[in-house]
Order: sequence, then C-alpha cells, then structure tokens
Amino acid sequence: MRWLEQNWYRVSAPHLALWPLSLAFGAAAAARRALYRAGALATERLPVPVIVVGNITVGGTGKTPLVCWLARFLRERGHVPGIVSRGYRGSACMPRAARGDSDPAVVGDEAVLLARRTDCPVWVGARRAAAARALLAAHADCSVIVGDDGLQHYALARDAEIAVVDGERGFGNGMLLPAGPLREPPQRLEQVDAVVTNGAALFPHEELPCSVPLFEMRLTGSVFYNLLNPELHVGPEHFLQRRVHAVAGIGNPHHFFARLRELGVSFTAHPFPDHHAFSAAELAAFTPPAADGGDVIMTEKDAVKCERFCNENCWALRIDAEVEPGLGERVLRQLENRSSS
Repeated sequence: MRWLEQNWYRVSAPHLALWPLSLAFGAAAAARRALYRAGALATERLPVPVIVVGNITVGGTGKTPLVCWLARFLRERGHVPGIVSRGYRGSACMPRAARGDSDPAVVGDEAVLLARRTDCPVWVGARRAAAARALLAAHADCSVIVGDDGLQHYALARDAEIAVVDGERGFGNGMLLPAGPLREPPQRLEQVDAVVTNGAALFPHEELPCSVPLFEMRLTGSVFYNLLNPELHVGPEHFLQRRVHAVAGIGNPHHFFARLRELGVSFTAHPFPDHHAFSAAELAAFTPPAADGGDVIMTEKDAVKCERFCNENCWALRIDAEVEPGLGERVLRQLENRSSS
C-alpha cells in the first residue's frame, strides 16, 4: 500500500489496473454528496458559523499551518474561534478536548499542535458535529468554528470552505482513490469559497477552477526550538559543521527538507509516512551522544510525538504560514453573510 501511495503522482500499470475501482469510488462519493445536498442525509447546522479548511487529496497539503494562521487572524479581528478535528491516528472516538499536553496517541498529533500554536479550544471526535457541540458547550464565548480537514464531512454544515492544494504535487496522476490520491475530482474545487496553494502552483493552472479566488501560501520559519527545553531557540547557523539527521513524518516531507536546504542546513534526510508513530528506538538511531556533535531536526508535528523519549540533541523547526492578502477579508465577508441571514 505504501508503495502504491508513493507512486500516486505518476501513471503506471498498477494504477491503470485500479482505474475501475476509482470509477466506483467516484460514483459512490458523488452519490453521497448528492444525498446530503438533497437532504436525504442529515446535515447539522451549528448556532455559530463554521469554516472548513480541507483538501481533495489524501495526505498533507499544509492545512494545519493554514488553520493556525486563520485562527490567529480571526482572533485579531475580534472573533473567538474554536477548532474541531478528527484527531487522525488518535484513539479518541467520543468528543474530547485536546490540549497542549494531551497524549498525541489519544487525540492525534495535529490536534496537540493546534492547541499549542493557536491558544484556542480544540476538540476532537469521530463525528465533527458532535465534537463542535461539545466545544460550544464547554466554551460559550466561542463565536466561530474552524474545521481542520473535513471538506468531505458533509454532516457538518459549513458557511465557508477553503481548499488547500500542494503547489508542487497538485492532483498527482489525476485519478481517484485507490488508483490516485484524489478523494474527490478537481471539479469539486469549483464549489469552494477559496483555493489556497501551498507554494507556487508548479502544475498547469488549467487544473484549477477559474471561477474561485486563488491565493498562495508560503511556509516560513528559521527558528529551531529544543524538544527538552522549548525555551531554548537557535538559528540555522547552530547546525553548521555538525552532523544532522532530518526526520519528517508528514504528507510531503520534501517541503520540510527543502526549507532546511533554503536555510543552509546540510543533513541526511529520513522521510516517514504521514502521522508516523515514532518509537524511542527509531529516534535513538538518529541521536548520537552530544559529544559527537550530532543533532536531529524534525517538524513540529513530529516533535509532539517524540518529546517523551528525546534527548538534548533533538530540535524542531517552527513553521508559520504567510498568506496572500485577501483571503482573510473573504472569510470575514462569509461570516458577515451568515450574521445577516
């Protein structure tokens, strides 16, 4: 399965063999969406506006940094946002709060990271509508819900949809699951309120809808913090003349590795599957004694899972999203439309 996923971004014989299954998957997804739109399947509308940040492909596209940016933007504009998430790869099924010190194995790594970076209430659950209700019950001052992922979770009504597209990988081989990475066809983007590309779109722009506003997002960051002592910050110059291992268990590790190269860091790259559950033994294989002058650099999402068994040589790169002007104002207009309706 992992080999198949790694090759979703080209067309090969195995993918062509799976094409009939992709047709069936697409028909089922279209039928499900039609049933929700027709009211045959129930959609729950909350008493506060809902903004969903998601994608139409499997794997990471940069949703979490965008959710952090959006939460901060809304707070600066006087709103009180709360965040709901599936808590992917976490064991929690029933709604529960995710905090900065929560166990990622229970609530998911992204939920812990969101709680730390946004200072907003974050709730997870298999059913996002139920998680959102629980959040509102616990935080009566919450004025807007931001959904981390969930573009295809139609049981929760939304007032705005933002779709994130990986500017480098785009839609891969253009096939739906299981032959390709698509959860829904690219035409689904014609129905969202905004499309955000993570980095400049290197694939043909004709694949993006011309009727929907397009914004570019850049992921920036040059500050590394120590996992054992998060108050200890260093710049990329700290890693000069040192042996560095870079590990990344995210949807597209290349983004992380490319950022390290931009910062002038030389390293040995170790990509892992998205949401990889690192073990103490795995991390120990990359962390030589301090006297050897070696370090391990990882993403923030991986760091929340490795803090329990890291040593003083483990660092994480803090990443922030920079978004083209206009996206925030468009979201505010959607919220105003909800208020006036």
